Amino acid sequence: MGLKIFRKSKGEVVEAKASAAARVAVWGSVGRVAWSPRDTVSLTRNGFQGNPVGFRAVRLIAEAAAALPLLCWEDGQRMETHPLLALLARPNQAQGRAELLEAVYAQLMLAGNAYLEAVQGADGALIELHVLRSDRISLVPGADGWPMAYDYVVGGRTHRYAAEGICHIKTFHPHDDHYGLAPLQAAATAIDVHNAAARWSKALLDNAARPSGAIVYRGVDGAGAMSDDQFTRLQEELETHHQGARNAGRPMLLEGGLDWKPMGFSPSDMEFQKTKEAAARDIALAFGVPPMLLGIPGDATYANYAEANRAFYRLTVLPLAQKVMAHLANWMSSIGGVSVDLAPDLDQVPALATERDSQWRRIAEADFLTEAEKRRLLGLPDRSANA
Repeated sequence: MGLKIFRKSKGEVVEAKASAAARVAVWGSVGRVAWSPRDTVSLTRNGFQGNPVGFRAVRLIAEAAAALPLLCWEDGQRMETHPLLALLARPNQAQGRAELLEAVYAQLMLAGNAYLEAVQGADGALIELHVLRSDRISLVPGADGWPMAYDYVVGGRTHRYAAEGICHIKTFHPHDDHYGLAPLQAAATAIDVHNAAARWSKALLDNAARPSGAIVYRGVDGAGAMSDDQFTRLQEELETHHQGARNAGRPMLLEGGLDWKPMGFSPSDMEFQKTKEAAARDIALAFGVPPMLLGIPGDATYANYAEANRAFYRLTVLPLAQKVMAHLANWMSSIGGVSVDLAPDLDQVPALATERDSQWRRIAEADFLTEAEKRRLLGLPDRSANA
């Protein structure tokens, strides 16, 4: 009979059994990680509006790139004044050049796409430029896959722009033919970690998860509990004489039966600050901003601030500005019917002054070059062009 529990009778239904500890083991396992949404609006809210590192990185890039002086060439000839430069100086009634270009560069950082609308006069000339919000516009592909139009949706209404009336500048995306990949998307995981660490720190302060210490009541004879009057009196004493900045460091006088037990942060609690700093460095890395420029501790990649600033311009600001200006000039040339080129004026960038001085000295000492060749190497127009 004792072996019957191991045998199955014919036609007998066997119940499915499981370990009593199984649900406990499953419950105690690591849960699913909750990530923020990856759409443009949510990323902008969490990574730009709600994160100081992302906010400062975007502002630093956009302001630096928008402030670069520009050079203009038409049909290979450098122009000191040009209708295109005048248009960029005052692109519309509400913005100047800095505001317009800051919006373009910020849209590229946040959404990976920037859209400019061209307003033409009766004679077909460009008279205004406007930046459109990336989260409101969608590309309409034609039968051949190329953009046929752009739909701009706001307030439940849709306006369709012809493809030639929109300048669409985008960053590289390996898996999308029509839209760019924003640095904010690459930094999304680090932003979630940084924001979570900040919320944890705030909750720690709000909930006093680790108080500075505890007062333990042992009673006169080492046992017992405080009366309501004693508890109320002790609480009032602490609030009156030992809380706030004015009472910081004041010694506490404890009566019989009271003992002070100091408490501090555990090593795991202290690791959150290191996690937050590591996430901040990852955010800066995604945007191409040296952590030193953002005030992030623990980074010794560059010897000094000037070296970090020069690397920031060389590796991040200038490539972005040159790409945007080339795209913008090509688009305007197609509308105006003339060959126009735009590029940053490197001679007027203070961060690159040391490099430019070295280049000027090296070219000036090259005796085998003519004056015209030296001027062309330095990006200067021929003297005959200025005569």
